[in-house]
Amino acid sequence: MQAAPVRPPSVTEALLMIEGLLFGRGQRTARRNAWTAVLEDRRRAKDRREAQYVLETASDRTPQAT
Repeated sequence: MQAAPVRPPSVTEALLMIEGLLFGRGQRTARRNAWTAVLEDRRRAKDRREAQYVLETASDRTPQAT
């Protein structure tokens, strides 16, 4: 029985292996946490822009006479 061929690691996998050798686990975790914070900041900024647009649009409307 012949063993299945072993595929070489992808570029991402190779970089993660090198990162693991060069940096301690703590630094890798810190960098991932920092990136997560960047993504969260971007999401909040987008939400603020959308809310500002809605508020400005609503304030531009003149009240209807009743």
